[in-house]
Amino acid sequence: MASLRHHPCLLLLLEALLLSHLVAGLAATGPGDIAVYWGRHKDEGTLREACDTGAYTTVLISFLSAFGHGTYTLDLSGHPVAGVGDDIKYCQSKGVLVLLSIGGQGGEYWLPSSQSAADVADYLWNAFLAGGRAGVPRPFGDAQVNGIDFFIDQGATEHYDELARRLYGYNKYYRGGGITLTATPRCAYPDNRLAAALATGLFNRIQVRMFGGDLQCEWGQFDSWNKWAAAYPGSRVFVGVVASPEADKDAYLFQKDLYYGILQFAEKLPNYGGLMIWDRYYDKKNHYISSS
Repeated sequence: MASLRHHPCLLLLLEALLLSHLVAGLAATGPGDIAVYWGRHKDEGTLREACDTGAYTTVLISFLSAFGHGTYTLDLSGHPVAGVGDDIKYCQSKGVLVLLSIGGQGGEYWLPSSQSAADVADYLWNAFLAGGRAGVPRPFGDAQVNGIDFFIDQGATEHYDELARRLYGYNKYYRGGGITLTATPRCAYPDNRLAAALATGLFNRIQVRMFGGDLQCEWGQFDSWNKWAAAYPGSRVFVGVVASPEADKDAYLFQKDLYYGILQFAEKLPNYGGLMIWDRYYDKKNHYISSS
């Protein structure tokens, strides 16, 4: 039988079939969910379009980039806010969870006191969740996000545990379900900015960022992610990856490397949650998970 190296067209076909198989497998990774960040690039398309791909089970609107000092800024990178509320309800009708992510990179946020934590919780409840109070604008109208994501990447570390407890306390107003709390720490364990908040045990998910220039995080050994999974057995722990080398060339993994180097081991852990993708723009451009 002739060697494949003498039939380059056949070899290319086999490689393409393998890649398509891996992409399909990643989009339906066992029982795992696929979460994606939306709102960082105007050219990524609408929230509705992201949900229509069928690739994602959770979309995180990013970011509420200023809070804690009496000023609140919702930064959607040029996306018009009008219509996002209808898109949220549309996504939810398709079974997609929609969360609001607070923090991010380059914003102006911190919690200087216990009172500021209480004030931010009150604002989130009335502006984005199931509350509503005169004088508090609701950027998304009557649409309610399913929860809040803590993407705390700068500033002081204090009082985020109090913010989590305050938000969790609003669950008494829900009949079934409730507020989903997620945290998106850097991959090196522990992340001191979120350690106190995570110690509350109130977070449904932890989405570990295996990117972002963290030199303490080594893909080959996979030690950091395992530490997160072991430290928080009551939370579903996600593997966070970039969808394109344009997002982070040093952290980018081809699909086959992601599966064979990480997911085949992570999936065996009882609290493996799925994949977190950064972000919709790069996924749309590179077709890492989504085909559209």
